[in-house]
Amino acid sequence: MNLTDTEVAAAAALAGAEVVRVRYGRLHSRIDKGAGDFATDADLAAEEAILDVIRAARPGDAVHGEEGGRQGAADAEREWLVDPLCGTLNHASGSQLVAVNVVLRNGPAAVADPFSGEVFLADGESARVRTGVPGDERLLTPTADTRLVDVNLDPPFPSAPGFRAVDLLAHPGFVENFRPRVVSTTLALAWVAAGRRAAYVTDGGDLSGSVHFAAGIALCRAAGCVVTGIDGRPVGPGGSSGSGLVAAADAGTHELLMSMIGGRGRTG
Repeated sequence: MNLTDTEVAAAAALAGAEVVRVRYGRLHSRIDKGAGDFATDADLAAEEAILDVIRAARPGDAVHGEEGGRQGAADAEREWLVDPLCGTLNHASGSQLVAVNVVLRNGPAAVADPFSGEVFLADGESARVRTGVPGDERLLTPTADTRLVDVNLDPPFPSAPGFRAVDLLAHPGFVENFRPRVVSTTLALAWVAAGRRAAYVTDGGDLSGSVHFAAGIALCRAAGCVVTGIDGRPVGPGGSSGSGLVAAADAGTHELLMSMIGGRGRTG
């Protein structure tokens, strides 16, 4: 059967998510990455399950996984970005707030939630979610109605002292308009696209090609969210590279957050 790239992304993300789900609650071996970061055997096994799907369906494509780095032909025209377990610390400490991210660079993306059974899909034109119930697939509709904003407080903080995410939470305008949440995984980006969060804010460099963020950025863009860096510059395909990320359900929410951050936002 010939699968579309969107279906390959979905199948790969769900294969990784199944590994993450099955290994939840176990005692994991840890591989130290330095600076407090680590991977576990669950990360490695999930990445291998994802790669198996992509290799079988798209043998000529390259793959860049968080754990294994870039694999495949050096001159491959297409490259998949894979984060097999976004939220490793959460998973290892018994929290189910994790995601599995798979995206074809500048193409379709999938973000799977191993514990809800949902997989969020972007094909470049629209964004939707499959709930795990056969035939149940819905378009994603961003909305800021919840007023919940996820803010990533994990290091590094390359934009400090000019921007510190923790300072945003203390801004009088923030507490007047929003309620903070800290999910510590890019599952929050899928929630912005789905209308479960009003926005997501994180510091960082150019995140458009990151294995952690690229799938979520693609999902938010396909759903019609406003996506820029914390400097207001566009990120992702077709835009110049901003720093960090502000993904908002609508232009009004984005403008309000940018006024608190101190930048002059442009929609992108």
